[in-house]
Amino acid sequence: MPEVHGNTEGIRETQLKEIEAFYDCPFETDEFAPRELLTELARHSCALNREIAVYVSRDGDVLDVTVGVGDSVPLQDVRLRRNSKRLSFVRCIHTHPNGSPHLSDVDIAALRSLMLDSMCAVGIDPTGRITGVSAAFLTEKVNGVPGVELSDIYPLKKLPQQEWMNEIRLSEQRVLQGSDKDLSDAPERAILVGIDSEKSLDELEALAESAGAVVVGRYFQKRPKPDTATFVGSGKANELQLEAQAREADLVIVDDEMTGAQTKNLEEIIGVKVIDRTTLILDIFAQRAQSGEGKLQVQLAQLKYRSGRLLGQGLILSRLGGGIGTRGPGESKLEIDRRRIREQITALKRELDTLQRQRQLRRKSREKNAIPIVSLVGYTNTGKSTLLNKITDAGVYAENKLFATLDAVSRRVQLPDGGEFLLVDTVGFISKLPHDLVEAFKSTLEEAALSDLLVIVSDVSSPDMLFQRKVVEEVLSQIGADTQPRIDVLNKCDRWEEADDLQTTLIPGAIHLSAKTGQGLDVLYSAIAKHLRAAEKKLTLLVPFSQYGVMGELRQRGRVLDEQYEDQGTRVTVMLPQDAAGQIAARYGQMIVEE
Repeated sequence: MPEVHGNTEGIRETQLKEIEAFYDCPFETDEFAPRELLTELARHSCALNREIAVYVSRDGDVLDVTVGVGDSVPLQDVRLRRNSKRLSFVRCIHTHPNGSPHLSDVDIAALRSLMLDSMCAVGIDPTGRITGVSAAFLTEKVNGVPGVELSDIYPLKKLPQQEWMNEIRLSEQRVLQGSDKDLSDAPERAILVGIDSEKSLDELEALAESAGAVVVGRYFQKRPKPDTATFVGSGKANELQLEAQAREADLVIVDDEMTGAQTKNLEEIIGVKVIDRTTLILDIFAQRAQSGEGKLQVQLAQLKYRSGRLLGQGLILSRLGGGIGTRGPGESKLEIDRRRIREQITALKRELDTLQRQRQLRRKSREKNAIPIVSLVGYTNTGKSTLLNKITDAGVYAENKLFATLDAVSRRVQLPDGGEFLLVDTVGFISKLPHDLVEAFKSTLEEAALSDLLVIVSDVSSPDMLFQRKVVEEVLSQIGADTQPRIDVLNKCDRWEEADDLQTTLIPGAIHLSAKTGQGLDVLYSAIAKHLRAAEKKLTLLVPFSQYGVMGELRQRGRVLDEQYEDQGTRVTVMLPQDAAGQIAARYGQMIVEE
């Protein structure tokens, strides 16, 4: 005899046998639910104080019997048709031991998602008496989503058996009508899960929306550490299953890194795709990377992260429709064996090494020409790209989204008092930045590590500004960029009315500006010039006319402040970077008049 599924713990063997007997319950032609079956369901559900669900085929065969926990029961996918646009040929009859015969949001969501013939609820009072029975049926689709028709509440003796079976046949026709718009491009409906803090969950929500998902639910459970099997524990995982059904979610995003086993176990319980924070961030990078190097870096990070978690990729790999967590190297590449993945990682590293050597050559060229490098760094979405655009008219893509831009962009900037520097916009930082991502983007992040000056941009309108500033410091230390001189900038000062005024004083010496309006840019220019000039040395040389080529080198490597023609040659006063000044002194010391 088929077994009873679900929560059978604590049920006596004799009672379990009686519940198993539901599989042999006979159904007459055009009989929706035999009164004897409903009576026995009510008796056992009352005795256990648990919901019980029975799945019946259109031919009257009982396909599954499941016992729930308290006032909920996991609703199974036992459809007999695999065509998701047609009814499943299966109806679900289940009890409500809380006394209500009304269908819940979870019931309606399951009716739609499983394309059931019908969903039926049987209300039971504490004495085991049936308080009423109701049913729901699918109707015409609107934009690809079936409508739902609810029946009246009927007493057990007056169930409209034949009418409800006729309603199933009508429902079969209706769901094939109406607007069957292709929803493959519709945003995924996500539920967020976290154990860290509500603040971290807020950021996860912003990340999910940045990736294109619609957040339909949040679930926070304070835990000292994740459950080794399911991250949140089996009981909470069952609650998440009901939540996902009620909200018609097709994605669960967990706010921490998960093991492959945790992902696999949680997916099996909830029945929808599960990804973690790292996978989400990698997916955003896969969407946003524009340059060839950026795309290679993302692919490398994704392959390295997923190769150790192939066990947990069940639902991600089985759903060819794609979605968040599936972009980048592609599903087919993840299904191959580990040896093949290692070969791909090696090939990607080889390509990135070639690009890094090219980057080093360009960097040496800049060093040879003595062009100082100033890097914009900061938390993601603090306005770095907007600031770069305002200063240089670079036309870099900037939007109010996390990680709107990824690829490092550099532009030459002329200072008002002469001279120039290279302004570099770097990728934004974020808390819990994936290690594999830092490793993959190391060559890009080196721009910050090798800069002459860092401009740390903070969003003064964010209530989490100081926390974000701390994360930036941690990442800078991680990539070896914690020794350079720096300028702190409080951006978005045009939103000060939305900010806590105290925040403007919590970073001493910070420059207040608005990259949007340009307010405060002159102060920033002056601060950059002051820092760069502090690393320069002033020399006055008398260059003979016979060696006039030296003048070209001085102009190329420094800033000429004064130039006077004398009988013996040209007296020139020039500001040079310290290293360039040392080289000039070593080669042309006999020409130096004054330092």
